[in-house]
Amino acid sequence: MDNLVLEERLLGSEAEEQPNLKRRIWVESKLIWRIASPSMLSRVTSFGMIVVTQVFLGHVAELELAAFALVQSVVLRFVNGIL
Repeated sequence: MDNLVLEERLLGSEAEEQPNLKRRIWVESKLIWRIASPSMLSRVTSFGMIVVTQVFLGHVAELELAAFALVQSVVLRFVNGIL
């Protein structure tokens, strides 16, 4: 009997009201998006920077575009391999 009273005092109202599954999924989803959204934004802007640079070099000359594309693909594969 003493254990039940002690558990009730420790858990408080949490033991009585269990949130439903839909609410728990919603809360967990919000927490995941809070962590994942900056990472996704970083990846998209990084990719956008590569695209903008290649477009700019494509307007400069074909040789520079080919050189940048080759170097970028090698460096990008190397960096992704390290990470």
